[in-house]
Amino acid sequence: MGFMLIFIAIIFFSLGILSKRNPTWGWRANEAWKIKGDSEPSGAYIDDMKFRGSVSILFGSFFLVCGLLVIFL
Repeated sequence: MGFMLIFIAIIFFSLGILSKRNPTWGWRANEAWKIKGDSEPSGAYIDDMKFRGSVSILFGSFFLVCGLLVIFL
């Protein structure tokens, strides 16, 4: 059980870091197809993705701590 929590933590960390460092990474696949012509993501979208990355890193920290507690206690 503890190793599964650590695995989930690694996934959350990875997605959070990707979202923080490159917030426009998935924009074309998720949002660009809805808009006609060439466009770029808005500042609000970029800020939202950076916030989601921070939350994901926070969840990853929680799962990591829980996984380590399960393994060592």
